[in-house]
Amino acid sequence: MENLLKLKNEMEYVLFQKIIPFWLQNSIDQTYGGYLTGFDGNGQLNSDENKYIVTQTRMIWGFSYLSDIVPEDQKPRLLAAARQGVDFLLGHMWDSQYGGFVWKTDRQGNVLDSGKVIYGQSFAIYALSQYYINSGDQRGLEYAKKLFDLLQVYAVDTLNGGYYENLESGWSVSPGGKYAGNRKSLDIHMHLMEAFTTLYAAGKEEIHRRKLQETISIILRHMINVERGYGYNQFDLEFNRIPAINIHRTWNADRIAGEALQEPADTTSYGHNVEFSWLLDAAITETGESIERYLPIIKKLLDHSLSYGYDYKYGGVYRDGIATEPAAVKDKEWWQNFESLVGYANGYLRFKDEKYYEALEGTWNFIRNYFMNMDAGESMQMLSRKGETIVPDIGNPWKGIYHTGRALAETVTRIDKML
Repeated sequence: MENLLKLKNEMEYVLFQKIIPFWLQNSIDQTYGGYLTGFDGNGQLNSDENKYIVTQTRMIWGFSYLSDIVPEDQKPRLLAAARQGVDFLLGHMWDSQYGGFVWKTDRQGNVLDSGKVIYGQSFAIYALSQYYINSGDQRGLEYAKKLFDLLQVYAVDTLNGGYYENLESGWSVSPGGKYAGNRKSLDIHMHLMEAFTTLYAAGKEEIHRRKLQETISIILRHMINVERGYGYNQFDLEFNRIPAINIHRTWNADRIAGEALQEPADTTSYGHNVEFSWLLDAAITETGESIERYLPIIKKLLDHSLSYGYDYKYGGVYRDGIATEPAAVKDKEWWQNFESLVGYANGYLRFKDEKYYEALEGTWNFIRNYFMNMDAGESMQMLSRKGETIVPDIGNPWKGIYHTGRALAETVTRIDKML
């Protein structure tokens, strides 16, 4: 009890006194609308950074979702921050000719890349649905549903199941190779599951529930080793596993590299596996289906991460490995570690096994001691295994309030249930 209270107090301090104030004070583009997300290790803004659909929508989601847990007098300010983000999103990133959201604009909102990457579309559905839930603004649900319908028309692979993930402006499938029109991934299908969960919560329409269940089924049948408890990375269109490559318009291609595998490999992401475990729990719960038949795979995903991906010496979670071999990439990124907080907390809540609490505490201690830049108010991007700084930036075109704010809010919610 004492340890849980200590964790809760520390996390709430970081969330309410650091992360939310940092983004609320610094990210809103008062000149052009939308959000500014490029901040170095000192919290200094790169004002020329372009605006990506991924981060613009994640910021909308974050301000919307977190408006429910801040003190009542702060709620209007967070919803106003979300609303102006929606204004920019619909005014500058919605493709009036073909529908859907473009991948990237400049700061002013001029389109730089009109590609229709399903990763970005999924976060638009997620953000707009959450915005509607928290604000009641009908535009949120209207555009979330409109985008969902476009995906069913243009992105569904009607032959093999699942979704084409990389498409161009007019919804034509991208070429192969680094443009990956001939690949599918656990990453994007997991985020579609996340998006459909929130869309169904927003509108309670049966078609959204059925598509959510379908996406869950595809992931578990094709993308997860349900016997061993880990996810595969990339697939061809027929769901045959293939070595993972860096794909255009992805974080793996854009990140400033730390350690890296020299050859393409069939890797698993420990952070994704733990993140998927709690997102799956939330998705099943939202559909109203019994969670019982899914508990074994949720537990196996957590146990695999503790066997191969968790650092028992220093705390925290490694980046990547090859199935049931020792971790291959041992540097540590913010998002895997923050998302693992929720997964381990959820595991402890579900299974009452102390090893999940110990992983939760160890991961949090590593985050608090090494990842968090307390002076600036946000997490750094990438550290070495021991916690030495590799990339000190606290914001970039992929990094906003989403992972850090969500993880702390979701973890505190679960600690409250434990208490």
